[in-house]
Amino acid sequence: MRRALLLALTLLSLPAFAADLKPYTASYTADWKQLPVSGSAERSLENLGNGQWKLSFKASMLVAGLSEESTLRVDQGAFLPLTYLYERNGLGKGKKIELDFDWQNKQVLGTDRDTPVSLPLNRGLLDKSTYQLALQQDVAAGKQSMSYQVVDGDEVETYDFRVLGEEAVSTKAGVVDAVKVERVRDPTQSSRKTILWFAKDWNYILVALHQVEKDGKEYQIMLKDGSVDGKTVEGRKS
Repeated sequence: MRRALLLALTLLSLPAFAADLKPYTASYTADWKQLPVSGSAERSLENLGNGQWKLSFKASMLVAGLSEESTLRVDQGAFLPLTYLYERNGLGKGKKIELDFDWQNKQVLGTDRDTPVSLPLNRGLLDKSTYQLALQQDVAAGKQSMSYQVVDGDEVETYDFRVLGEEAVSTKAGVVDAVKVERVRDPTQSSRKTILWFAKDWNYILVALHQVEKDGKEYQIMLKDGSVDGKTVEGRKS
């Protein structure tokens, strides 16, 4: 159950257009509605220069924690992942994933929980962080439905999303006007539900996420504070 909340925390804080990325930091609170369990998360985007960026994420919940880091470059408006590292601990058996995206030889090589990963690499293939950047770019561009090819374990999975509309979201930073997006899943394959809200006036960083697991457990993630390109995120008063 803790693992489900930590996994939900990985869908956090996404920046805007590939051609206009801005460094940012954001912190979040997370609540598990069925039990008095809370967590926190932080994500940052750092400009490494020469068209390269680093997206870092850390989440903690009681004695459990996870970290996720991607490096990527932007080429003609497209996100090209370079490396991906994921580590989870404190939840029984730990988990570690390391991937390298070799664009010269068009291969993804690495390990997933000690299982070798070797996949063909084509433009458009993303890791589990950089697909979030692509999603953010498309939401900011006004698209209503999106689909991405993502390295998930030792396979390539299709992640689908659709825009549901616009809503005002009350956060600790104030009331934020947001675009509401739903993860689309085949109901015959999965009963999980994921809804995300992206801030229209703050480079479309994610301000809230609501997730329902297969067992009916619900999780709510909410922006606590943040800054985009050095400017503090501030919503309007309710």
